Amino acid sequence: MSADLCYLPVAKLAGMLERKEVSSSEVMRAVLARTEAVDGRVRAFNSWNAEDALANAEASDRRRAAGKPLGPLDGVPIGMKDVIAVENQPLTASSKMLKEFISPYDATVTKRLKGAGAICWGRLNLDEFAMGSSTENSAFHTTSNPYDLERVPGGSSGGSAAAVAAGEAIATLGSDTGGSIRQPAALCNVVGLKPTYGLVSRYGLIAFASSLDQIGPFTRTVEDAAIVLQAIAGHDPLDSTSFNAPVPDFRAALSQRKGPWKLGIPKEYFGEGLDPEVQAAVESVIAHYRKLGCEIREVSLPHTKYGVGVYYILATAECSSNLARYDGVRYGHRSKEAKDILDVYFKSRAEGFGAEVKRRIILGTYVLSSGYYDAFYLRAQKVRTLIRNDFIEAYKEVDAIITPTTPTPAFRKGEKASDPLAMYLSDVYTIGVNLAGLPGISVPCGFSKGGLPIGFQLIGQAFQESELLAIANAYDSAHNWSSRRPNL
Repeated sequence: MSADLCYLPVAKLAGMLERKEVSSSEVMRAVLARTEAVDGRVRAFNSWNAEDALANAEASDRRRAAGKPLGPLDGVPIGMKDVIAVENQPLTASSKMLKEFISPYDATVTKRLKGAGAICWGRLNLDEFAMGSSTENSAFHTTSNPYDLERVPGGSSGGSAAAVAAGEAIATLGSDTGGSIRQPAALCNVVGLKPTYGLVSRYGLIAFASSLDQIGPFTRTVEDAAIVLQAIAGHDPLDSTSFNAPVPDFRAALSQRKGPWKLGIPKEYFGEGLDPEVQAAVESVIAHYRKLGCEIREVSLPHTKYGVGVYYILATAECSSNLARYDGVRYGHRSKEAKDILDVYFKSRAEGFGAEVKRRIILGTYVLSSGYYDAFYLRAQKVRTLIRNDFIEAYKEVDAIITPTTPTPAFRKGEKASDPLAMYLSDVYTIGVNLAGLPGISVPCGFSKGGLPIGFQLIGQAFQESELLAIANAYDSAHNWSSRRPNL
């Protein structure tokens, strides 16, 4: 029963809590037991506080006993990527630079989850400062894919995806700068939603690339993603990029919007480098939508081939700027070998940052430097506009776009560690969504012959999450891929 509780979708668990068929304390104890049983192999977490989690579960039980629950998430454990601030909990970004840092405040998404009664559960591993596609860049340890412990869970939110897949959390939050929610979701057989830029506040999220970062949920079903998004979305005056508009009822839209929809298939996403098993799985998704009466059209996103190059100029430029604050003076790691102020700067950063973070800071500083700004950064910004315009043109003909989420199923640990370009190409289908500021969702759609999960991506129009979730739910609710559990 304990393991079964850990794999319940949020929607079903909320109903059981409401009917008092189970208590939040029982759920939290089941999640704790599951985590203690399997995390030594999966290693999804950097840390957790069992006493705090159980105290919050008991508080939820008292609210329900008093007839004052706070909503469907009241008493539900939701794991937090270790770049999202939770007051009085570690906030490390999986980096030696912030190894000892304790957050003095809550991120806006944390406040909203707590306001909805959710239990903010544990600190989930990631690639250092969210820079990577495999979680191998964590300064602490590599997270394993629950479906094959010798393979990566994806990244950078690998801990968030693996925790849901392994039954160590009912849902989790991650962040997505170039695919860091959708790519690990596809590799771990869970749903991962990257909202439109501006829909979810980033206040309290450790910044990687500020024009690209977004927070979003990992869940077992599309319906659960709608429930969690409902809790965290909405305007926040503390985030200057937050969009000020009413938040629709995402869950209600799942039953209200039935299609049929016009769906686009971008020809540029189905070419060289796409694994045949992934292609076959996505083609079966397209066939499903065709059976539902949807009109399937080929569309073109002609500047897709520039996406990876543009991303690694703009993201590294912003990373170079954002990470300049870690100077060993105000907070974070300070070198004990420093003899003067320059030593504090240079040695603290040399000791605190890992190889991939240093690589991106150096590249970003280069493209912003005098004499190279126009040649690289400014040109990349112009091409970013062309990539966004491609999507705008496509949406004149279709409601949403279907693509693979990743070119291949999960790869082996170390397989791409010595080849950064090969690693960067893991995100080739997801990067354009971030550059254009659009919403995207990865939904499970099958397994390879070797038993590895495969996901497909739906890309929606800006601030049309209701439509996107309804389209995704039309597939997800008709299949049961997320009910298949890893053998741990």
